[in-house]
Amino acid sequence: MKKIAVIGAGHFGSKLSTALSEKGVEVLVIDNNLSVIQDISDEVAFAVCTDATNKRALHAENILDYDVAIIAIGNDFVARLLCAANLLDIGVKRIICRTMGENQKIILEKMGITEFLAPEDEVGQIVAERLMNPSLISYLQLPEEYKVAEILAPDSLVGKKVGEVGFRDNYKMSLITIRWKVEEEDLKSKKIPKERIAGVPDNNLLIDKNDVLVVFAKENDIEHFIKDNS
Repeated sequence: MKKIAVIGAGHFGSKLSTALSEKGVEVLVIDNNLSVIQDISDEVAFAVCTDATNKRALHAENILDYDVAIIAIGNDFVARLLCAANLLDIGVKRIICRTMGENQKIILEKMGITEFLAPEDEVGQIVAERLMNPSLISYLQLPEEYKVAEILAPDSLVGKKVGEVGFRDNYKMSLITIRWKVEEEDLKSKKIPKERIAGVPDNNLLIDKNDVLVVFAKENDIEHFIKDNS
């Protein structure tokens, strides 16, 4: 089982910790706010109220036993720096640090941190993309202008077979899969939303309304596909 320490249990740190825990990760959460620790204690393996800017406190939590230490501290950049310095001195195997702006990243890089999280920047980019292209649900940015994107199936494609669209020939795109939501009844006849996925789509698979197309392509080709079918 992977073991990850998350330092800082604000909104981002808490969401990250619970998501990791739900995926079967053994999570240690560290924060100096007791009420925050009490709130999250039932959601993760370990939740400790201590000062992460204190090297002895980190040692006491056996931080070296963890595969990754994620510094998720929010607005207090000085605390993030001190925590990063402590983790480096202790010799933690892998450190991932939250950054808020390029200047912070430069300073952390000078210290020896090489992996970063910038949730505000990433959210801002996704929101901007969705405002420009409402059918674009989410995406993963890859090198050389490539993306894995989730696109709500355009009305013009509903009822067509996958093979009729010509994803590769017409748009230089690879259709990875299609996902959709259904409602299923539980034992109490209560309707529960469930997600289904097509696996590797067959050319004869019909595209339905509210299907989500998961594609791999360059940014310009994705934009061309959305514009051409809007």
